[in-house]
Amino acid sequence: MWLQALYSRPEVARYLLDVPWTSEDTGKNLTHRIAKTGLGSSSGALALVVEYNGRAIGDVALWLTDRTRGQAEIGWVLDPEYGGRGFATEAVQGVLNLGFHHYHLHRITAQMDDRNAGSAALAKRVEMRLEARHIQDWYSKGEWTNTLVFACLASD
Repeated sequence: MWLQALYSRPEVARYLLDVPWTSEDTGKNLTHRIAKTGLGSSSGALALVVEYNGRAIGDVALWLTDRTRGQAEIGWVLDPEYGGRGFATEAVQGVLNLGFHHYHLHRITAQMDDRNAGSAALAKRVEMRLEARHIQDWYSKGEWTNTLVFACLASD
């Protein structure tokens, strides 16, 4: 399965909260993701597959953080072999547009490990603004890490 092939790679999991996935992790996560059918659903989330030439190369998720006030968070993962070709930019911009224009969200944030220069550059490309850098706020995989918080508003 493509999810395990992607998420089991140490270079992909390096900046994620999870350790590289096992087949058991993939089964649990797949079941969880299948339920993410839209922000109006009980999950309050959607998970989309990024495809290129019929092959899954990543995913983008959007989930509500405050349903009443129209706030959500976005996250993404792309197979590094497909980086630098605009696929992630197109997918993330599409999900941001969906969030603002279809779901009428007010604000969307993205949080990431500040060592992940590629994700920070992507957030900037889709015109999210850097709002915060939290110092050693997350203990992940045996070390304290810093978090970058990017955001954009429907009015931007």
